[in-house]
Amino acid sequence: MGLFDGVLGGVVGAGMVSVVSDIIAKHGGLQGVVDQFQKQGLGPTVKSWIAMGPNMPISADQVHQALGSDFLKQLADKAGMPVESLTKKLAEVLPQAVDKMTPGGVIPKS
Repeated sequence: MGLFDGVLGGVVGAGMVSVVSDIIAKHGGLQGVVDQFQKQGLGPTVKSWIAMGPNMPISADQVHQALGSDFLKQLADKAGMPVESLTKKLAEVLPQAVDKMTPGGVIPKS
């Protein structure tokens, strides 16, 4: 994933690249992540990250709702931080990461 990691690292910071990559991998690609957020009632939010224009914010609670406690605990353990800190950080970086990975408002094919 070299180029992907390079683009993502510039957006989310090196420490969060593996976390965001794990989220994408678990959901079978970026489209799977988008689908997961849509299933949790966050469709307009995640669509704003893909579309041209400003990204709608997401709260740490919404990240928790979308990704689930068990998966977030695994990610937090791997990242060496509490779940609460991880969800706050993901609320900051996910909109930017999805935005950067969808140039022109298009989700790349996995």
